[in-house]
Amino acid sequence: MPSFRVPYPPEFRRQMVELVRSGRTPQDLAREFEPNAQSIVHWVRQADRDAGERGNGGTTSAQREELSKLRRENHRLRQDRDILAKAAAWFAKDKTPSGSSNS
Repeated sequence: MPSFRVPYPPEFRRQMVELVRSGRTPQDLAREFEPNAQSIVHWVRQADRDAGERGNGGTTSAQREELSKLRRENHRLRQDRDILAKAAAWFAKDKTPSGSSNS
């Protein structure tokens, strides 16, 4: 048995948000469907942020996606930099005379 739950599909989340907005409580929906009430509340808050209805400083889904993309790119660039630094050190060591002088 996997130790994690496969995420609910976006369409299912949208339906839960619409049901909450139509007057159903997250607790009622949690009893009727599988997710817990806190998950449904989180989805409603995120949908409000995405729609620009919440001014509490939370990040929208688009911002979170961009942040994730930038973090991946930053990680890759750090790896590239480390590889280039090691290569430069190796080439510098290879070019250094081995202690003999031509004087």
